[in-house]
Amino acid sequence: MIILHAVISIALIVLLIIKVKVDPIIALMVGSLYMGIAGGLGLVNTVTTIAEGFGNIMVDVGLLIGFGVLIGSLLNSMGALEKTVQLLFRVAGPKRLPYVMAATLNLFFPSIYPDVQLVLASPLARSSAEKLGKNGLGIMAGALVVGIPVGVVLVVPGLGSVSIAGLLGIPLGTMLLCGVIVAPLIALVSLFIYSLLLRRGWWKTEQDEQTGFALAAEEQLGREAAEKYGDKLPPLGVSLLPVLTPILLVGGGAIARTFGVENPIVDFLSEPLLAMFIGLVLAMILAKTSVGSETRDTAIKKGLDTTGNILLITGLGGSLAAVIKATALGDVLKNLFAADAGINVFAAIALAWVIAVVLHVAIGSINVAAIAAAGIIGPVVAGLGVSPLVIAVAIASGALFAVHFNSNFFWMFQSLLGVTTRGALKSMTFLTALASTIGLLVAFGLALVLR
Repeated sequence: MIILHAVISIALIVLLIIKVKVDPIIALMVGSLYMGIAGGLGLVNTVTTIAEGFGNIMVDVGLLIGFGVLIGSLLNSMGALEKTVQLLFRVAGPKRLPYVMAATLNLFFPSIYPDVQLVLASPLARSSAEKLGKNGLGIMAGALVVGIPVGVVLVVPGLGSVSIAGLLGIPLGTMLLCGVIVAPLIALVSLFIYSLLLRRGWWKTEQDEQTGFALAAEEQLGREAAEKYGDKLPPLGVSLLPVLTPILLVGGGAIARTFGVENPIVDFLSEPLLAMFIGLVLAMILAKTSVGSETRDTAIKKGLDTTGNILLITGLGGSLAAVIKATALGDVLKNLFAADAGINVFAAIALAWVIAVVLHVAIGSINVAAIAAAGIIGPVVAGLGVSPLVIAVAIASGALFAVHFNSNFFWMFQSLLGVTTRGALKSMTFLTALASTIGLLVAFGLALVLR
């Protein structure tokens, strides 16, 4: 019954947003209340869990989101994003730009917290979309979808990939080699298929895009800065220091820990919150020295306007996830999918994928689903008659399936990209389901050559 109530809760949110046109904030609250009460948490405990879930997700990502959005707004004020887009266009060209961005996020930034990646990459994706013409935002949104989550679960030192490797007894070097081949394959094939659908009318600008006033104002500020200050703006490399510095600090620390380097200074500087704060301070200094205090303060105000809505939606996404977890759904799934020894190799792969799919759809966290699925399969992986590496790809792929309403990442994506809930479903939810399915097919293929 718990699984049924989880399905009803998600369906209720979908209907309220898509059919009744209720604001996502209200829909998430209604869905969370239903799930908690129907799931047996009780009236008071349901409300308490909702509040705790909101608070917990804010502890994890609240300041990261705030700092990241302010960095993006300040970069806009200096015209940095405009310059970056122009550079990418010169190097990659408009047709290859989405694929270059997806592969770059896949391979080079999996160690960065996914929410941080999304916050930093979204302004660039929006700015690039304007130059791609029709379906520009649709294809750039797709690039972020396949670029960030796929890398996190498949490429070391991403949290999901490292955890899966550890639970299944796979050497990190082997997991890394597999990930740098498999992750771009899954991401780029998924993005190509998605682009074909876009050409056939999958994306409807009037229904799927809804750039809020604050986002539009930030982007206009960037265009005005590029025109007004021109050569007075800092060089592109200097302008991007507020983004590159957190990436280098957090990524360097993650890589150091992966190879067993333990140092309190490294740990301190690689904390995502501190790294993002350092990036924000750099952005404020650069903005003041290049465009002046007035423009800098305007950029900060517009960034704060954007942040409020994002934090509310993200927090309530965390509330829904907390309510679902409080119903002990994970234990139910573990008993439901108890693995039997001696099953067919392809059935074993499919089973690992299904476990991860169900966990992710129910829980709403890619990393948690991947870790939980690996924990369930890990004790019996030796008896499944297939390479643990193949099972790792199956689990990672399953954990990607259909990012939706109970994921704070979904709501951050919807707000930061300036797409409607319908647009987020048609990009984030659809593409992660597609990438997950392609990943399962890749796992089947690997099973033919790895034993």
